[in-house]
Amino acid sequence: MDNKIATSAEAAEAAVLRCYHEVHTDPKTLQALRDVPAPMRQVPEQKSAAHWAYERLILYIQNFEKTLDGEHEVAMGFAGGEAGVLRIEGLGYFDPDIVTFYGSDSGGAKTQLVQHVSQLNVILRATPKPKPQEPAKRIGFRLVAELDDPA
Repeated sequence: MDNKIATSAEAAEAAVLRCYHEVHTDPKTLQALRDVPAPMRQVPEQKSAAHWAYERLILYIQNFEKTLDGEHEVAMGFAGGEAGVLRIEGLGYFDPDIVTFYGSDSGGAKTQLVQHVSQLNVILRATPKPKPQEPAKRIGFRLVAELDDPA
C-alpha cells in the first residue's frame, strides 16, 4: 500500500492527467476518451461523484454515436433485470451521487432511470430509429456542447 502524501499541487495535477486506457481487437475502433473537452482537462473545481460520472458518460455516449449509421440511435440496456432498453433522450445528475437517464422504452413509453453512482452499469446499444423518415437524434453531441458552454 502506498502511503505517500500528495501536496495540493500534486493532487490537482493528478486530477487532470490522463487516467484512461483502451485496447480493441479492431485498431480502427474509436477510443471513447480520445477527444476530452477542454473543461474536463482543466484543474477541476470540487465535483461530486455524480458530476464526474455524468461528464464521463457524456463522452462514452458521444463516442458510441460516432460509430452509428443514420438508421440507429443510442439506447441503454439494463443489466440484471427485465426492464428492457431505454432510448437515451436526456442525461442529468443530482449531487452528490445520483445520475439520471431520460428517454423512452421500445414501446415508446416515457422512461426515467435514477441511478446511484455506486450502482452505475450502462450497456450502450444501437437501436433502430422509431421514425425511419426522420434523421437520427444524437444526444451525445448536444451533451458535449453543453459541457463547453453550459449557458
